[in-house]
Amino acid sequence: MTVIYETNVVELGSMVDSFYEDQMIILFSSYAPEEMKEYCVLHETNQLHKDIQVGDTLYIGEESYDVTAVGSAVNKNLDQLGHITLSFYGKTEPELPGYLCLENKKITPVQDGNKIKILRD
Repeated sequence: MTVIYETNVVELGSMVDSFYEDQMIILFSSYAPEEMKEYCVLHETNQLHKDIQVGDTLYIGEESYDVTAVGSAVNKNLDQLGHITLSFYGKTEPELPGYLCLENKKITPVQDGNKIKILRD
């Protein structure tokens, strides 16, 4: 397995849970603007080793999700800002450039301290 990306969750915004029913999680580095923090899963400095591709697997803690589509801005935004939206609808075409689309699977709630990583077989 090749590690494509890894980070650790350091804080959960107060509104993160409200996005689960919309099948979304918003990631932002801990340097997020104050007005965004309440909506985001905040994480440590990024470690994007390679561009994310369809077929990679995202892990939040022990739960895995297959990558089904990668928005055109995902790799750049994740590398520079630590900011993307995880969309759990299983779409093969992202709705927005910053969406990382994942298989249609129930979201296991993110916990403070979870490791987020993306691996490639």
